[in-house]
This record gives sequence, structure tokens and C-alpha cells, in this order.
Amino acid sequence: MSAPLSLSRPGLAAGRIAQALRRATTPDYLGWLEHTASAGGCTRPIRLTGALTSVEADTGRIIREVRTDDLPDRAIYKACGNRRASQCPDCAWVYAGDAFQVVRTGLTGGKTVPATVARHPVVFATFTAPSFGAVHHRHVPQHTCAARQRCDCRPAPCRARRDAGTCEHGQPAACFARHDTDDPQLGLPLCPDCYDHDHHAVWNGFSGELWRRTKQAIERQLAALCRRRGIGHVQVVTDSGRVRRVPPVRVSHGKVAEMQRRGAVHFHLLLRLDGVDPGDSGALTPPPAGITADDLDNAVHAAARQITVTTPPHPDRLDGWPVAWGEQVDVRRVGSGDGAVTDAKVAAYLAKYATKATEVTGHASTRLTSATIGTYANPDGDHTARLIDACWRLGRPTATRTTGNAGQGCDRQGRLDTTANPYAGLRRWAHMLGFGGHFLTKARRYSVTFALLRDTRATYRRTEDNGTETLTVGTLTYLRAGWRTDGDALLANTAARQRRESRRIGREEVAHDAWLTGAAA
Repeated sequence: MSAPLSLSRPGLAAGRIAQALRRATTPDYLGWLEHTASAGGCTRPIRLTGALTSVEADTGRIIREVRTDDLPDRAIYKACGNRRASQCPDCAWVYAGDAFQVVRTGLTGGKTVPATVARHPVVFATFTAPSFGAVHHRHVPQHTCAARQRCDCRPAPCRARRDAGTCEHGQPAACFARHDTDDPQLGLPLCPDCYDHDHHAVWNGFSGELWRRTKQAIERQLAALCRRRGIGHVQVVTDSGRVRRVPPVRVSHGKVAEMQRRGAVHFHLLLRLDGVDPGDSGALTPPPAGITADDLDNAVHAAARQITVTTPPHPDRLDGWPVAWGEQVDVRRVGSGDGAVTDAKVAAYLAKYATKATEVTGHASTRLTSATIGTYANPDGDHTARLIDACWRLGRPTATRTTGNAGQGCDRQGRLDTTANPYAGLRRWAHMLGFGGHFLTKARRYSVTFALLRDTRATYRRTEDNGTETLTVGTLTYLRAGWRTDGDALLANTAARQRRESRRIGREEVAHDAWLTGAAA
């Protein structure tokens, strides 16, 4: 539950309590609670007005017709669906649950994904950004704690260098502090003037392209390995009826982007080896017997070392910026048997980061405009203010000349195109420090989609009352966002928290009963 809606929060206005009491004493209070249950817990629900018609799916018979004028508050409440936990904890909780299912079904199967994928080799890889300048960091050289979540190990000095001296701007080039996990200095440059904020912003903006080319390189490495081991290509029939020869192995991925404290994204990836079925190109089959998780591990490291993207020319840097991975590329095998990296742990880990964005850097604004950029961007300000300024400045409208593909600042012949700007995304995503990708993406074949999970949940809700699937036809228009009063928000969120707790206790009781039954057998 979000802090602003808690009765225990210091300074809670008496007016909010009075609003809650007035709502709770109305005759239709219980009906109002039931009416708002679908958006209960949402920080800023969407209110809609209009009419809803329920139709029996099989016969087309109209079962019920409701107008919002006859409903409490004369509106329908719909949860905002925001994935960011800092914006709406309840909607982010639902999103995290869906993200967990999307990630885990790609490892274990289920929900239309065959269970045989559990036998496919899978590795968990982490790609980091390179250094753009020295920053304060916390490093524990050797862990002696029982659990990393409650780590109390003593960290090493941040940057202990006796002969470091000072930089050209007069700032110390060393730091002997042993930073705590909540130290506000973590992620900040030792010298903001030495730090390359322009390169940092560009790296965030082009990191998605870097990953796309890296995955292509991984698959090329594996295809070459198959040729060396005598594993031939496979002939498949495409949707258009053409016959193509393709490598016998392919990589399906699930990817989560995590924003580091310094404001650079790094990617956590699940890479699964799949084979190719000549009779059904869309089938999920195991890879050839001669290709293992160790081969995938080697291919990942080789691709990370060799792939570098050079960005198109920019008026501030005519030769562009190199975009490559940092030195830390970590690859671990999922389900190796030691219990360190299991499918459940990885899925929970990635689902947690899928609900986060730039909050760890201390910045959490909405999309910036010309009217609001001055509040956040400052070329002489703190670290995030300089990053935002770099995004806004580099993303300014400008004509560029490149020799790359169309859509990268030039037309199909590589000529000057004043309507296209490959750096325009930096300004559009300045509030995300230049990163414009989604925080959770996956390959089409990896697992189920969020849309399928949402549709399944909606179908269940339509049929749980009478067992008959109904279709709801709505003629609705947007009224406004948010609860009518702070008191309404308090009551609805409290009721939603109680429902979630009841469901959690119910699941635990069911699991306990199942365990007792199994033990007795």
C-alpha cells in the first residue's frame, strides 16, 4: 500500500479521516466498496462514464445493460495499470505477478508453452555498461553473510589510491570511504566535470541496438559451431511457402533492464537454446545433442567482446560515439543443481526489476517538455541533472548525414535527411536518462505474452459467477483520473489490502493441506 494512504503516516490531514467517515456511514457504502473493488488499491484509477452491455457469447442474448448514471459516483473505476511501483504499488504488484509468469513459463512451460522447454539449456547473463568516469561504489570482496538480502559484510574502501592526487578540476581522484548500502554518494561521479555525461546518455539511448546486434552475434557463433561439429542446417517452409535453410539452433531470450545508481542501464537476460523443427518452424524443440549450455556461455562472452556499435554523426561529435558493453559480463547456468540459480529465483528477481525505473537514481519525473525541462536539467547541476541536460541537448532537432540504413538520419541512398534525427529519442526519453526501451522484453518464441495473461484473467472474471462466458460491450468516455476524495482512496486501498492478505492466507492454507495430504500418502 502506498505511504500517502496510510493512517499511520505522520501529518495525515484530519479532513481525510472525516471524508472516510462520511463515505463509510452512507447507506450504499458496501455497494460502493464492491463497485470499486476492480480498482481498489490503485493510486490513480481511471473514471469512465457511459454504458455497459453484457452479451452471452454463445447466443448473443443481452443479459444486462448498465448505465453509469445508475452506479455509485456515476462512474466506472478502472485501475491505471502503471507498472512502476513508485507510481502505483497495487498495479505494479499485478504487473510483477504477470512478469513472473512470463519469465518462468519460458523456463518450465505451462500456459500454452510446452513443458519440454524445461529440458532446454538456459543461462542467466548480465550485461553492464562501460565506465564513463569514476563513481562512488560499494564493493564487498568476500561475503561471509548467510543471506545477501541481509548482508552486513564490511565493504572495501571505495577507491583507495594513495598516489591518486587530484583531477584537472581540483577534485580528489580517490575515495577511502566504506559506503553503506543507503549512502547517497553511491553512483555519483568523483568529479562531475570529468564524467562523460554525453557518452553516458548516448549509450543509454543506443543500448537496445547494441543488444540486438549482440544477439545476432551469439546466434552466428552457435551456427558456426554447428558447422564445425558437422551439424547441418535445417530446411523449413516459411509462411509464404518458400523453403529456407536455417541454422539448427536458435536463441530465445527474456530481458529485463535495470537502472543502476549511476543512471546507466544494464541488462539481465535469460537465454534459452532451442532447436528447429523442419515440419513446424514455430515449434519449441530441444537443440541438437551436440550443443550445450557451455557452448552458449562461450558464445555470449565472444559476442560481448566483439560487438561495438558506432552511432551516426552528431554536430557535437562528427565521428559519433562507440557503444559497447562493459568489462563485467556475467553468465550463470540456470538449474545447474547447486540451487544458486533456479527458475523460481530468476523469475522473481526479474519480475522485481520489471516494476522499477529511474527511482534508484533519485529522479522520477514524467515525460519532460520544453515547459518543464528547466526544472530538471542543469549543465552545472548534480549527476542526474547533467544527464537530463545531455539528453535534451543532444536530442535537439538537427540535420545529420550518415551512410547507414534508412531511418538513421539519412534516406535510402545515404543522403542528408533533415526530417530524421537518430538522436531525437534522447529528448523524448530524457526523463528516463535516455533509455527508451521497455524494461521487460522477450523473444516471440520465449513464452506467453502479457496480453494472453490479461485476457485469461478477464475471461475468468466473466465466467466465475455463472459459468457462462459473456462479452461486455462498452460505450465509455474518459471522465477523469484519481479518486474523488482522499478519504475514498484510503477506504478503497485498505479494503484491497485486506483482500490481498486473505488471498495470500488462502493460498498458504491450500498449499499446507496439499503438503499434509502428500505426507499422509
